[in-house]
Amino acid sequence: MKLVDLGTRDTPLAVFGGPYSNRHATQALLARTARLGISPRDTICTGDLVAYCGAPAQTVALIRSAGLPVVAGNCEKQLAAYQMDCGCGFEDGSTCDLLSAGWYAHADAAIGADDRAWMDGLPDMIRFTHHGLRCAVIHGGLSDISRFLWSSSPAPAFASEIALIEAQGGPVDIVFAGHSGIAFRRRIGQVLWVNAGVIGMPPNDGTPRTEYALLRDGAVSLHKLDYDCAAARADMQAAGLIQGYDAALATGYWPSEDVLPAALRRSS
Repeated sequence: MKLVDLGTRDTPLAVFGGPYSNRHATQALLARTARLGISPRDTICTGDLVAYCGAPAQTVALIRSAGLPVVAGNCEKQLAAYQMDCGCGFEDGSTCDLLSAGWYAHADAAIGADDRAWMDGLPDMIRFTHHGLRCAVIHGGLSDISRFLWSSSPAPAFASEIALIEAQGGPVDIVFAGHSGIAFRRRIGQVLWVNAGVIGMPPNDGTPRTEYALLRDGAVSLHKLDYDCAAARADMQAAGLIQGYDAALATGYWPSEDVLPAALRRSS
């Protein structure tokens, strides 16, 4: 396991996940943090730079040129290893699994050797201290990089991941994670677990806005991000990625809820 310790960061920080090949959302996030006076060194990504959307190489270029700290997501791991699927943990044969074949093939064709080598060097966990709070950033879980943890997941599922995080990096007060695509905060014993959401795809809530997290003066808040979703959809259509996620950028609803627990589905 690769661990990077950023030391003490008492200034405000932004944490976000899943740019998902959405260059327009990535540009909007970088513009937002600049307006907030948050430096790139204090803007941390939970991984999955490339996924559903139409501009994988451009999105990676934006992140790399900004110099942001990035945790490896499953998509980075798979691309770095020249694997033929995204490793997202979708159930075999599910709609999400079948749809992933299209967008992963597009990303695989677009990402070159230099970007793959950079992805291969990304850490599995980032640590830092903020106003005395010990913070860790991971992708999905340490037991499984593609582990889906939701606001409704049982407490022992979080507790087991916290135990692994502490075994690898020491005591923790706040865990920031990503992967699942829907932001939430949940207290597990003395630890605050924060899913920072993703910026590249809306959280299945019926609006095109996406999500990110801020950490200021020891407090975590979740925020919405507006961006040019029409331009991002045009990128997808130009790339032939018209299997449903392109429409999701505008409608705010995912083309499949297979991956969601029953309690979080619209039909529940």
